[in-house]
Amino acid sequence: QVQLVESGGGLVQAGGSLRLSCAASGRTFSSYSMGWFRQAPGKERERVASISRSGITTDYADSVKGRFTISRDNAKNTVYLQMNSMKPEDTAVYYCAAARIWGSGYEYWGQGTQVTVSS
Repeated sequence: QVQLVESGGGLVQAGGSLRLSCAASGRTFSSYSMGWFRQAPGKERERVASISRSGITTDYADSVKGRFTISRDNAKNTVYLQMNSMKPEDTAVYYCAAARIWGSGYEYWGQGTQVTVSS
């Protein structure tokens, strides 16, 4: 069982930056691939970025490539999402999630944190 708690959301102007954090409970954090997802009002949830258990492999949605960076600190049981050059279309609730196997379904989800980008 993994419990995930996101933080760091808020209101930012277009072109600005935010860093989201996701703290995981338990001693097996390094056993999970992690991902960040987002869901805007009236839209389906979409994957934003993923990171492997070691942190060596990352993957991004085309919409955020070059602007967002996912990273993790296994010693702190935390995964991060650094968001730069933000756009109004980045406005959404952001969720972190954990998967035992890279590329498989995500089994554990956080409660989400709101990110709003004003124009």
